[in-house]
Amino acid sequence: MSSRISAQKLLHGVSGNSTSRLVLPTLSHLSRQFATPVPPVTQNATGSKGPTAMVFLNMGGPSKTDDVGDFLSRLFSDGDLIPLGRLQGYLGPLLSKRRTPMIKKQYAAIGGGSPIRKWSEYQCAEMCKILDSISPETAPHKPYVAFRYANPLTEEMYAQLFADGFGNGKGGRAVAFTQYPQYSCSTTGSSLNELWKWRQRLEGKKVDETGAGAINWSVIDRWPAHSGLVEAFAQNIEAKLVEYPEERRKDVILLFSAHSLPMSVVNRGDPYPAEVAATVYAVMKRLNFSNQYRLCWQSQVGPSAWLGPQTATTVEQYVAKGQKDMVLIPIAFTSDHIETLYELDHEVIGESGHTDTIKRADSLNGSPVFIEALADIAKTHMSSGMACSKQMGLRCPSCKSERCLESKKFFAGQQANL
Repeated sequence: MSSRISAQKLLHGVSGNSTSRLVLPTLSHLSRQFATPVPPVTQNATGSKGPTAMVFLNMGGPSKTDDVGDFLSRLFSDGDLIPLGRLQGYLGPLLSKRRTPMIKKQYAAIGGGSPIRKWSEYQCAEMCKILDSISPETAPHKPYVAFRYANPLTEEMYAQLFADGFGNGKGGRAVAFTQYPQYSCSTTGSSLNELWKWRQRLEGKKVDETGAGAINWSVIDRWPAHSGLVEAFAQNIEAKLVEYPEERRKDVILLFSAHSLPMSVVNRGDPYPAEVAATVYAVMKRLNFSNQYRLCWQSQVGPSAWLGPQTATTVEQYVAKGQKDMVLIPIAFTSDHIETLYELDHEVIGESGHTDTIKRADSLNGSPVFIEALADIAKTHMSSGMACSKQMGLRCPSCKSERCLESKKFFAGQQANL
């Protein structure tokens, strides 16, 4: 699941990099940059359809180890992600408390916290700069991040929208841009359900049936095969392959790794596996199928059946067969976080016994190709006049969630306001 913290892996306590084309500012510089107050957005912008709030949706992660407890508490309370039924209110806090010490150690091992907020804010801010240039009619574009389980939370983002002049009777447009390229009900679906919940709480009772004066929302809900995303992945893979001797390069196996799903979710009709496979195939086509490849899945939890094969097992089995040249590609993530920096780097590669020949392709992070792709996706979406993709309106065949139904109806219904 794209740029995401390993929620399922946290259930049992187990579970950087930019391209060379871009010289990134240091972390301390980024901190100063994002701490600078931004002037409030006004509704008399130059663009005929502006201003536009660009809201990146992601799961988030604790920025420091002291935040791990709160992060886990919110995560285990989400029935969309970890369905515990009627015992959710009891088991959620119990599980989060038991796992906190172990997960703190894992975040300490990757530098004391997740870099996902840094990268999300950087990517969104840089995308907005490009959008101001290529889509002046919807400018200015104001960057926001809404995390599901860590600061800035969805409700905090919504309060900032109000402070910046959106909603509260003033209207304005906002685009919810999922940072999971491949749609899953447990990731993008959960984030949109949360956004819908806070919209109803904060604006639903303040506007009439037409929605006058409320924020007009549209959604970029999936983008698994966008050419810019594919190019960014392909360039990072090519850069990693160059690290192998030329005579061995063509025989390196490419292992695309994505967060797994329980088969109960897959059989419910979740589109995620098919969309991940679409990304993998598009990337390999761009590479002219230069190497043999497989798609595998990480972060399986518990005794029930999960989508496989598992990444760690796949690596072990290929090593046993004598194949020791492999590149792992985090194909469903758009930046570094605990699943890449700890699970893949520390566990899968670090424990393989072949850290010199088993490598990981860099995450997208500050890739200029990727950020340009984000801008192109956003511009195309805003120019289309569509509130969301047609696919988003189709529920899983076995879905029984009323919240999912109402959330989808709301976002699809925003069409008339665009």
